[in-house]
Amino acid sequence: MATPGSQTGETWALWEVFVRAGRGLSHVHVGSLHAPDAALALRNARDLYTRRNEGVSIWVVPSDAVTTSDPDAKGAFFESPAGKNYRHAVYYTASEGVPHL
Repeated sequence: MATPGSQTGETWALWEVFVRAGRGLSHVHVGSLHAPDAALALRNARDLYTRRNEGVSIWVVPSDAVTTSDPDAKGAFFESPAGKNYRHAVYYTASEGVPHL
C-alpha cells in the first residue's frame, strides 16, 4: 500500500491509538493509523481522535508490538486451571449480620 503523496511507494507503519478521557480513567483503544514514526503517529492521533478535547493522554503503539490471544481459543485460555476452584468465591458463605457483603 503506497502512502498518499509518497514517491517511493514506501508503506508507513500501522499504529494502535489509546486515549484516556480523564484523570483516573484507563486508556481505551480508539483506532489505528499509519505514520512513519512515533512522533508523527502521536500528532496524527491527537488530530484524529481528540479534536473536541476528549482526552487528557494519548498512547500510540506499533501494531506489530501488540500480542493478542486467539478469540477462538478463549475457553481454554480463560478457564481456571483444574484444581484451583478456590480462586472463585463459590464455596464461601456470607456471615449473617454482615451487611453489604
